[in-house]
Amino acid sequence: MSVTKTTTIQEQIREISAELQDAANHLKDISAAVSIFGSARTKTDSPYYHKTIEISQKLAQAGFSIISGGGPGIMEAANKGCFEAGGTSIGLNIKLPHEQSDNPFQSQSIYFKYFVSRKTTFFMNSSGYIILPGGFGTLDELFEALTLIQTRKAHKAPIIFVGSEFWDGLLQWIKKQLLENHYISSNDINLFVVEDDPGRIVEHIQAHHQKNQEEEFQLGLC
Repeated sequence: MSVTKTTTIQEQIREISAELQDAANHLKDISAAVSIFGSARTKTDSPYYHKTIEISQKLAQAGFSIISGGGPGIMEAANKGCFEAGGTSIGLNIKLPHEQSDNPFQSQSIYFKYFVSRKTTFFMNSSGYIILPGGFGTLDELFEALTLIQTRKAHKAPIIFVGSEFWDGLLQWIKKQLLENHYISSNDINLFVVEDDPGRIVEHIQAHHQKNQEEEFQLGLC
């Protein structure tokens, strides 16, 4: 985040705070939402595009809202599946010098200037994270989700890799380099699962959400 001559740090802080408050107002009635991350460059004829639509449709039919980055590619597929299934399809849109254009499948659109407020909104409103193939942005969102849940700065939520062949190299590297060198603990490997079947993905999200609701009920939080 750079500071220009016309934007002071204090002005940035005020703008970020305003973006967070605006997002909170928009999403105050959302109780069960799943964030779907993946590449903006994914083509509409990609198997991952079509699988994302199916996952999103099934989640919407199960009562979950869908949150995406609001752009093309996997983000569009995530919003499209939910939108066409009659669910609440949320786009957290950000303007970039290339790639990003709003997709038309959003029932709620929220606009951000800053990545920090946009990412915070994802992690404050998600009951699960589904990770499709993507580039640096997807990896950034993935590892922030892992870090926040690992350090208990965000509520525990399922993180599901979709695309076992695509993700295999990264997951093997995590186990070989991070786990074997004790940079993470053995329990950290349980923070995520790999699943390619849309039905089982939805079942996993549902089971975790139901467990959370039961625990909150027992604690008198709902």
